[in-house]
This record gives sequence, structure tokens and C-alpha cells, in this order.
Amino acid sequence: MLSSNVKYIGLDVHKEAISIAVLNGAGKLVIESIVETKSCTLLDFLHGLRGELHVTLEEGTWAAWLYDVLKPHVREIVICNPRRNALLKEGSKSDKIDARKLAELLRAGLLRAVYHGENELRTLRELARSYLTISKDLKRVKNRLKALYRSWGISCVGKQVYTPRHREQWLNKIAQVGVRRRAELLYQQLDGLSVLRHTVRESF
Repeated sequence: MLSSNVKYIGLDVHKEAISIAVLNGAGKLVIESIVETKSCTLLDFLHGLRGELHVTLEEGTWAAWLYDVLKPHVREIVICNPRRNALLKEGSKSDKIDARKLAELLRAGLLRAVYHGENELRTLRELARSYLTISKDLKRVKNRLKALYRSWGISCVGKQVYTPRHREQWLNKIAQVGVRRRAELLYQQLDGLSVLRHTVRESF
């Protein structure tokens, strides 16, 4: 295939809009555009291009979604690591310029890809992220629970304060009705997060 039929496309993606720069095989900028951050508008743009399409965008919030949207329609898609794109830090900055620089780096083969592989691997990664997030939330609730007891002069060293079989014993230490109710709600939150974390862990 002739180099003139190859297109190198840089996407600078934001919440509302995507800046697009298209270079031909010789490195000449042939199209610049801005489209809404919607799959239909982006695909409409790509379908209007001829030739072999190579696309790149930086890893970020929309990367996994756009990888799945674009992969069936292009020859190559590279999700790249923004921290390794030194060229983007040089000179003037704008969404259009960043899109053009991404296309130039793609054409020169200077981008380092972040792996966005099969759905099974991505599912595993998302489950791992969920597990870590839930674990952090669980720790915060435990800290709030202990802080509540301590704020009323009730010492609560160790893990016994969290266990269901000792719960009533601990709640009886709180004389004030409103504070006791708050502790009960924290226990409910603790139980819910514990069940959720166990469910996610069983999914691995």
C-alpha cells in the first residue's frame, strides 16, 4: 500500500470534545477537526477518511472506551503513556497542537503503548481496582467507628470492636441515643462493604 494511503491520527480527548489531527504518510497535516466526545461523531469522522488508519490517544478516563469503539475500524490503535511523551511538553500547548504532536509521534514510531488487551484481562483489572477501592472505604469506616468511641472516652484497641458477636457489648457502652444510632449506621456500612469486598474477591 502506498504511503499516501496511510493516515496517522492523533486524538486529544476531553470530556466535551476531541481535537483531531490527521497526517498523511509523508507527515503532512491534511485535516484538523474538533468533534464531540461521542462514539457516533468520532466514527463518522473516521469513516470519511480513506486509506489505512493508525490512531493514537493518551491513556486516561476515556481510553478503554475509545479503544473498544475504534479498534474494529482502524488498522492500529495505540493508547500511549502521557508521561513518556516528552515532545508534548515542548513549545506551545493547545488541544490542536497536542493532537498534531501525537500524530507525529505515532508516525515516527516513538510512542510507548499501554496495553489494552482482551476483555477478560480488562475485567480482571477493573475488579482489582474495585477491590482496592472497597478496601480503602472499609478502612475509613473502621477508623470513623473507632474515632466515635474515642470521642466519648471509650477505649477500643484491637479488632474486637468490629466483630458482630461483640457488637451489642460495644454499643451498650454508648449512653447517648443519637451517638449510638450513628454507631449502628457505621456498623451497617461496615457489614455492607465487607460483603461487597468478599463478593469482588470471589470474582477473581
